[in-house]
Amino acid sequence: MAADWQAGGVRPTGGPALTALRNRQSLREEVAQALRAAIVAGQLRPEKTYSAPTLATQFGVSPTPVREAILDLAKEGLVTIVKNKGFRIRSLSERELDEITEIRELLEIPVVADQVGRLSTGQLRELSALAEAIVTAAGRGDVVTYVEADHEFHLTVLRAGGNLRLVETVADLRSRTRLYGLDALVESGQLVASANEHVELVELLAAGDREAVVDLMRRHLRHVRGIWAARPER
Repeated sequence: MAADWQAGGVRPTGGPALTALRNRQSLREEVAQALRAAIVAGQLRPEKTYSAPTLATQFGVSPTPVREAILDLAKEGLVTIVKNKGFRIRSLSERELDEITEIRELLEIPVVADQVGRLSTGQLRELSALAEAIVTAAGRGDVVTYVEADHEFHLTVLRAGGNLRLVETVADLRSRTRLYGLDALVESGQLVASANEHVELVELLAAGDREAVVDLMRRHLRHVRGIWAARPER
């Protein structure tokens, strides 16, 4: 679901409408997913207070699933409830973000490298479709949808390794990342280049080039604390 997080809120700009979902539980989950993506993309900032009714109006839904989604995020430690006002995004120090990235490198790179030569044609086709979705979102400048598609792509690769606890751990680490540089990459046209790394990774996995997969994954994850976080990279 695409979103425009301006003036402390969200306005759907594309993708499936939240009101089209069949039940409230799905609605609650989709709102939570959109909020997580917006937090990671830096579209929601720690210095602001956000209200559930305002978000609900802009989502086009009732406040109930929004409040429920916010409670879920509070349990995950991503937001802090502000009594009678709404919620704030939990801020993270630079050290915390560096440590998250280091852990992700240790967990993700070897698992992805181990998928070389193991993925079926169907799995590679699924990853290719997800990679193209990332490229499409980058081309539109839709950073929230970009983050959502990127999240699903990487977790799909990791699920192929069969360690679901590791997948859950990485998913939690990813939700705590802050990518404040994505908007600047959109403006400079560089986000598409980063998006294309996903296409390249699928091609390398299909070609069976383990060494190149490791090199690409290391470079790709360094973007988390480099250009995606508005930092220069070596």
